Amino acid sequence: MSADVVIAGAGPNGLMLACELSLAGVRPIVLERLPARTAENRANGLVGQVVRMLDRRGLYGRLGGGSEPPRPTPAFVFGALPLDLSALDDNPLYLLQTPQLRIEQVLEERAVELGVEIRRGHELTGLTQDAEEVVADVAGPDGPYRLRARYLVGADGGRSVTRKLTGIGFPGVTRNSTVSRTASVAVPPELVDPATGGLNVPGYGLVPPFMHHRTEHGLFVFAPFPGRSTLVTTMEWEPGAAEDDGLPPLTLEELGESVRRVLGADLPLGPATGPGPHLMRRLAGGNTRLAGRFRDGRVLLAGDAAHVHSAIGGPGLNLGLQDTVNLGWKLAAEIRGWAPPGLLDSYEAERRPAAERVVMHTQAQSALIAPGEEVTALRRLFTELLGDRNVVRHIAGTMAGADVRYDMGAGDVHPLVGRWAPDLSLDTGDGTGPVRLAELTADARPLLLDLTGDASLAGEAAGWDDRVKAVTARLLDPATTNAPGARDGSAGPRGSGGPGDGESGEITALLLRPDCYVAWASSSPRPDSAERAALRAALARWFGAP
Repeated sequence: MSADVVIAGAGPNGLMLACELSLAGVRPIVLERLPARTAENRANGLVGQVVRMLDRRGLYGRLGGGSEPPRPTPAFVFGALPLDLSALDDNPLYLLQTPQLRIEQVLEERAVELGVEIRRGHELTGLTQDAEEVVADVAGPDGPYRLRARYLVGADGGRSVTRKLTGIGFPGVTRNSTVSRTASVAVPPELVDPATGGLNVPGYGLVPPFMHHRTEHGLFVFAPFPGRSTLVTTMEWEPGAAEDDGLPPLTLEELGESVRRVLGADLPLGPATGPGPHLMRRLAGGNTRLAGRFRDGRVLLAGDAAHVHSAIGGPGLNLGLQDTVNLGWKLAAEIRGWAPPGLLDSYEAERRPAAERVVMHTQAQSALIAPGEEVTALRRLFTELLGDRNVVRHIAGTMAGADVRYDMGAGDVHPLVGRWAPDLSLDTGDGTGPVRLAELTADARPLLLDLTGDASLAGEAAGWDDRVKAVTARLLDPATTNAPGARDGSAGPRGSGGPGDGESGEITALLLRPDCYVAWASSSPRPDSAERAALRAALARWFGAP
C-alpha cells in the first residue's frame, strides 16, 4: 500500500481528516490539484459546535482564539433577524472570527507536525476499487502515477471529482434568482458609529455591523473585521440570474450601484488598504444538494463533496469539519482492525441527518430574507416568536449543531448519551491544578472519565486499554446533565425529549468517543452492576471486543 488512506482535497476538511487519522496512528496522503494554497478567502470564520471541537484538539488558541476557553456569542442573526442570546444560561452558539486562509494554514501546519504527506499540484483523475483496496490514478507535475490505499476519501468540494468517479448522485435544487456581490473596501471613517460599530449610510440610516440587513430590495452586510479589510456585501433577486464567465470582473462601481438599489442611498466606497488578499467577487445563483450516499465501498465523501447549501449563517465549515472528526476515528478503527461491525456505516447514519438539518435551516433563512410583502409579514411573526427564550434556544441549537443526538444503542438511557460532552473542570490528582476536559481529548482517543471517587469504574475499561484512555478525577465545578442540548427539547437528527429532559443530577462518569460525543454516562455516586454492564456494552459497541 502507498498509504492507509488517500484524501482528495487539501481544504480545511481534508486537512482536518488527515490530522484525525494521524492521531489515530493511520498514514494518510493528501492530494491537492492546486499547486499552492488559494489566496481567495472563502469564509470569514467558524460558527457553531466546531469552535469547541477545535478547542478539544488543542487548536483553538492556534487559530486566534486566545488562551482562555471559548465563550458563546451574546448575539447572532437568523434569516436577517437579530438573535439575542444573552439571556440563555446554556447558550450553545460559539464564534471564531478567523479567516479560512488562516484556518487552512494552521491545519496544514498541524498535519505536517503529525507527519502527513501533502502533495500539491497532484490531481485525482480516476479510481478503481475491490474488496481489499482502492487504486487512485493521479496526475502530478512529473506525469501520471498510481496510489494504492485501503480507503479513499473525497474532501474535494462541491464539484467533487471523487463523487463523480464513483457515480454517486448529487440530487437537489439550483436557484438562478440571486446575485451576491462582495468586496474588500474602505468606507469613510466618519460614517462608522463609534458606539455600535455600525455604518451610518447617508440618506438611509444606521446599519448594524456583521448582520444581514434586509430591505424590500435586497440584502446588505457591513463587516468591519478587526485587523482586516472591511467587507461589504449585497444580495439582489434577479430572476434568471446565472453565472456567466463572460462577465467582466466585479468593480467598486458595480458594487456601489448595487448598494444604491438595495438601500436606496449612495455609499462612498474606496479600494481596500492594508494587507490582502482583498476580495472582489460576484456569485450568481446557488445550489442545495445532498449526495445520494456518503460511501461507495472503500470510497467515502466528506464536507462539500457530500453536501452543498446556502452559506447564510456560516454553517459550512461547522458541518464539514465535524464530518471529518466523526469519520476519522471510525476509518482508523477499520484499518487498525478493532472496529466493531457496522462502525464505518454509522458515519453516514449519523452525519446525513446533521446535513439535512443544515439544508433545512439555510433554506428557511433564505426564505426569510427574500423580498415581498408576504415575507415581510412572515418576518414580523418570527420577530414575535424570537421574543420567547425557548424559541431562541431551539434556533441557536439548530444553527450551532448542538441539537445533534446520535443513537448510541440499547444503553441510551441517560439524557447526555448521544450528545456532545459538556465542558468540565477537573482535578486529576497530579498536583497541576484544574484540568479542562479539552486537555484530555487533544489526542483524539476514546476516554472513560471516572468521577465516582473510588476509581473503581475505570477498571471496567481494562480490556480496552490499548484503545480507551481511562482517567479518574474529581469534579471541581458543579456539572450536571442540565447541559446545552440535553434539556432544550430540540428535535435534532434523533429527536429528543421535552424541556426538563436531562435534569438528572451531577455527572459521575462519562464514556466519550473521540468526536467528544457521549457513548455512556452515569449520575450515580456508585454505579451498580446494571450500569457497569451497560458501560461494558457501550465499550464493545463502539470500540470493539475487549
